[in-house]
Amino acid sequence: MSIGRAALLGLVVGAAAGATLLRAWKLRHLPAEPALPLGSDHREDELRRKLVESRVLVGERDEFESGEVTVDEARPAAESVEERRRAVHEAGRAAAERMRGSVDSG
Repeated sequence: MSIGRAALLGLVVGAAAGATLLRAWKLRHLPAEPALPLGSDHREDELRRKLVESRVLVGERDEFESGEVTVDEARPAAESVEERRRAVHEAGRAAAERMRGSVDSG
């Protein structure tokens, strides 16, 4: 190993050791976190309130979903896809004719 590489390695190792010592010193001299006050914690009350709200929402969702038809209970449409397509196209053509008529008469 050349002298240049050895010096660079020493510099890197020294910097890492210095950073570690600085971190340890800072951690030792940090002020301690204040203890939580005795008694009721406001966060606890808020979490309880949120829990009650979520239970109400779950009940409302279940009530709403009970009115939906499940896939296994669903019945096929009375008309075929082709019949439905034809009806939609006819309605579209009729709407277009009404619009053209209103433009021509305006």
